[in-house]
Amino acid sequence: MKGICVLGATGSIGVSTLDVVKRHADLYKVIALTANTNIDTLFEQCIEFKPEVAVVVNEQKGAEFKEKIKGTAIASMSVLIGAEALVEVATLTNVDSVMAAIVGAAGLLSALAAAKAGKTVLLANKESLVMSGDIFMQAIKESDAKLLPIDSEHNAIFQCMPAGYVAGQDAPEARRILLTASGGPFRTTPVEELHNVTVDQAVAHPKWSMGRKISVDSATMMNKGLELIEACLLFNMQPEQIQVVIHPQSIIHSMVDYVDGSVLAQMGNPDMRIPIAHAMAWPERFDSGVAPLDIFAVKHMDFEPASLERFPCLRLAIEAIKAGGIMPTVLNAANEIAVEAFLDEKIRFTDIPVIIEKSMAEFSATEADSLEHILDADKQAREQAHSMIKTLLA
Repeated sequence: MKGICVLGATGSIGVSTLDVVKRHADLYKVIALTANTNIDTLFEQCIEFKPEVAVVVNEQKGAEFKEKIKGTAIASMSVLIGAEALVEVATLTNVDSVMAAIVGAAGLLSALAAAKAGKTVLLANKESLVMSGDIFMQAIKESDAKLLPIDSEHNAIFQCMPAGYVAGQDAPEARRILLTASGGPFRTTPVEELHNVTVDQAVAHPKWSMGRKISVDSATMMNKGLELIEACLLFNMQPEQIQVVIHPQSIIHSMVDYVDGSVLAQMGNPDMRIPIAHAMAWPERFDSGVAPLDIFAVKHMDFEPASLERFPCLRLAIEAIKAGGIMPTVLNAANEIAVEAFLDEKIRFTDIPVIIEKSMAEFSATEADSLEHILDADKQAREQAHSMIKTLLA
C-alpha cells in the first residue's frame, strides 16, 4: 500500500482525491490530511479515513479541532497546527505520494518540500510551479521525485506525450500544445458589460465545480494564463509553442500536435477524478468512479481562439512568462490580491487585470535564482497590489 498525504483535503480536489482513495482502499492508506479553516469537513474525513496526522493551518480553528475530536474515535490522532506543519507532513517517511492541492502561493513551501524529499508529487497547485519555476523542476530532478500533473489540461497533455515521458523532459517530436479552455461564464458576454459582473456571476462556472478563487481565475482566464506558464515548465516548451483554444463543451481536455501532423487529444467527462485517478494509478490505470463518456450525447464540439481583448489576464500571463525571472511570481501575487479584493466586493471584475498590470509595471524581470528572492518578490508584489487597490478606492 502507498501512503498518501492530501494537502488541502477539504477543497474540491482534496474531496475528489479521497473519493478515489475510497475506491482503492487496498492500494492507498491516508497518512495525513490538512485544512485551513474547514474543520467540520476535516473532522468527517478523519472519522472516515483515520489518518495518522491532521493539520489545521489556522491557529484558532486548530484549537477548536483539538477540542472537537476529544472523546471520539479519532481522539488519539495527532493534530498539528500552523503552516509549518504542512511541510512536516509532506515529508513524513511513510508518505509515498503527496496531493498538493492547496490553492495559491500558500501551497508553495509544502509542495516544494515534497519535491525535495523525493515524493511522488501529484501537483494540483499550479501556483507552486508558476512561482518557483526552475527551482521546483530542479528539485524534482535532483531528488529523483516523480511529478504528475493534476490539472485536467496538463494531465491531458501528459497522457498525450510520447510513451515513457517524464515531466520536464524535452520531447522534440511534439511541436505544439493546444491548451483547451471552457471560456468560463463570460465567453459570450459583451465586453462592455463585464464592468458590472457580480461575484455570484463570476463564481458560477458553466462546467467545473471549483473553489471561489479558481472560479474567478477561470472567469478572467488568468487560470489559463497560469496553466500556460505551468505547461512551459512541465513540458519544456516555449510560449510560442502553446496555443490556447476555447472549447466550451470541455470534453477535449487538451491536445498535442506532433511533427508528423498527428494531433493526439485526451477526452473525457469534465470530472477531476479522471486526472486524479490517472496520476494515482500511473503508470497503470484504475477506475475513477466517473461515468463513461457518451459521445452521442456530446453531438458536436466547438473551438475558437481566445481573445486577448476579452481576457487581458491571459495577455498578462503571456507577457510574464516571456519576461521570465520573477515576473510570473509578481503576476500570481498581484492576481491573488486582486481576486481577493473582488470577492470581498471592494473592486470591480474589470479592475482585476488593471491592478495586475500596474503592479507588474513596478518590477523588472530579475532572475528568480533562490527561494528567498522568490518569496521576497511575492511579498513586494502583494504590497504593491494592495497599494494599487487603495489608490483605486480613493
